[in-house]
Amino acid sequence: MQLIRGIHNIRPEHHGCVLTIGNFDGVHLGHQAVLAQVKAQARERGVPATVMTFEPQPQELFQPDKAPARLTNLREKHSALRALGIDRHIVLEFNPKFASYPADEFIEQVLVERLGVQFLVVGDDFRFGRGRAGDFAMLTEAGQRHGFAVVDTHSYRQQQQRVSSTAIRAALAAGDFALAETMLGRPFAFSGRVTHGEKKGRTIGFPTANLALKRLHSPLQGVFSAAVTIADGRVFDAVVNIGRRPTLNGRRVQLEAHLFDFAGDLYGQQLQVQPRHFIRAEQKFASFTELQRQIVLDAERAKALLAE
Repeated sequence: MQLIRGIHNIRPEHHGCVLTIGNFDGVHLGHQAVLAQVKAQARERGVPATVMTFEPQPQELFQPDKAPARLTNLREKHSALRALGIDRHIVLEFNPKFASYPADEFIEQVLVERLGVQFLVVGDDFRFGRGRAGDFAMLTEAGQRHGFAVVDTHSYRQQQQRVSSTAIRAALAAGDFALAETMLGRPFAFSGRVTHGEKKGRTIGFPTANLALKRLHSPLQGVFSAAVTIADGRVFDAVVNIGRRPTLNGRRVQLEAHLFDFAGDLYGQQLQVQPRHFIRAEQKFASFTELQRQIVLDAERAKALLAE
């Protein structure tokens, strides 16, 4: 799958496509129903099936405190789209300059001139352009003038109405990973590259692999049992903390995974962490010694849950 980052990287050879635009957070079964139709329309026309997303997602720019927790960061979303057979993924940087782009110019200059859209799929509540002036009606009218069809995503999701990113976040918050998996069509997992941390865990016999989550808000926080897949494909049971580490005065949310029965160096490796059971909420302890005692208990609890 081809990744195109930024309008300036849309080349003449990218002209002609079937396109859908949206957040596609989670790339869940509802999204997959839409994407299947996008692919079918693209094959019928002999052009690439193309998905356009934005980074950050619009609400993360305009209302960062109210923006929903991300189910997928950019890398995870791109990987999910690739696995579904999408041909091109266009990622546009959503910043104040782009938000001020006039809606009619976005249609004329991006959708028509650069991309040559032949068939467009968007939600009927999709708004775009300066002052959110662009909407489904404007796109439909433009399609009639320029010769491309505009279809509402809901027409492809009639059997998936109960599947939504919001419902998946609620299932994760409740620790119902089986329900989340049912709606996603795959187990929920975090992925990322192992970075150097403060290395305090190794001083108490619990070295951790640290992942920066690369999202404004995490859909999970607390301590969990997990299955961790490392770069060579091996899978290890683990106990995982997701949060700010208040006892250590941490500020940003990160994931720390202690892999059971593993010895080696994971720095720089790409890991996938699949939470399995919720153990407890993150809390601040009076001392590092108390935290150490609790980590021992958390590890024992994780092993027991995974053994079941």
